[in-house]
Amino acid sequence: MPISRNITVICRGLAYMMVTAVFLFLINNYLVYWQDQPGPFNLLSHYAVLGLAPLDQTLSEAALTAGWIQLCSYAFILLLSFIYVFKTRTRTLLDDSIRFATLSAYVIRVAFWSVVLIGSVDVVISFLRVEGLLEFWVGEFLDQQLGRPIFRGTYVHYPLIILSCFIAVFVRTVNFSWLALMVVLAEFLIVITRFVFSYEQAYMGDIVRFWYAALFLFASAHTLVEEGHVRVDVIYAGFSRRLKAKVDTLGCLFLGLPICWVILMHGMGGKGNSINSPLLSFEVTQSGYGMYVKYLMAGFLVVFAVSMLIQFVSFLLYNVDELSDDGDHSDRPTYQQLIASGAAN
Repeated sequence: MPISRNITVICRGLAYMMVTAVFLFLINNYLVYWQDQPGPFNLLSHYAVLGLAPLDQTLSEAALTAGWIQLCSYAFILLLSFIYVFKTRTRTLLDDSIRFATLSAYVIRVAFWSVVLIGSVDVVISFLRVEGLLEFWVGEFLDQQLGRPIFRGTYVHYPLIILSCFIAVFVRTVNFSWLALMVVLAEFLIVITRFVFSYEQAYMGDIVRFWYAALFLFASAHTLVEEGHVRVDVIYAGFSRRLKAKVDTLGCLFLGLPICWVILMHGMGGKGNSINSPLLSFEVTQSGYGMYVKYLMAGFLVVFAVSMLIQFVSFLLYNVDELSDDGDHSDRPTYQQLIASGAAN
């Protein structure tokens, strides 16, 4: 039975709210754990509503005001996302599928350029520092400050991440083969220096792990578009397009999207959680003069979860559109063709 126009609008609205919610979650996480704002959860706990246990220490008047501002702002932004959908009823599910895939690709490009720039700069700093040459180039004060993780993260890594946001706008193509080549070259350099020159430092292994982790976690969303993920499709391969769309829809709703939220909620649910803790403390390796990028590797999980969630939303809209009517879809572009055409435009 064809899906009605109203159902289509509802699907688009829920998709926009889902993507908006994940960015609001990240913003709220920053405000609560980095800026010590109360956040909606503590606000509701203060009033002991929705079955939440009351706080051990009640919030001050200023904190209550800030909490209400946060809660109302988040609700208003979510409402705006749904209003936008009603204002743009002429947009199709395929249009929004392309839009979300494009957004996911931008997140990946930012992450890609961030690890390339940060890895290259940080490995040079670590090399100069371990060889005692850093003071000559930057002076005694900066030499000491660059040995502090919080300083290097704040004044070296973060500006490079901001720069990557601009680079990703203008450089639309990212080839992970180059990142794989950089991993191979870094590992090859370790082999040469270790067995030929008997020289090895901690930062040399750190750069390999840094780029290697980025390669696998950042490429996941792109691999989903290209149907590159391994799956046992002995049965699935023989399904009709509509049956495949039903299976993929259920997979996105009950497997893909929930696992992304589990990663975010479990890793960023508190200051001591597995993602927030290293990010807040600028955690570094304990192996001496290594690179100061270990805390960023925890952030890779955020990039993975966010990019995959947006990509799952895009894939979900494509499959819902596949189920939207009973017509002949033999000439309908595949998901890969659709996204490729959207990227070209």
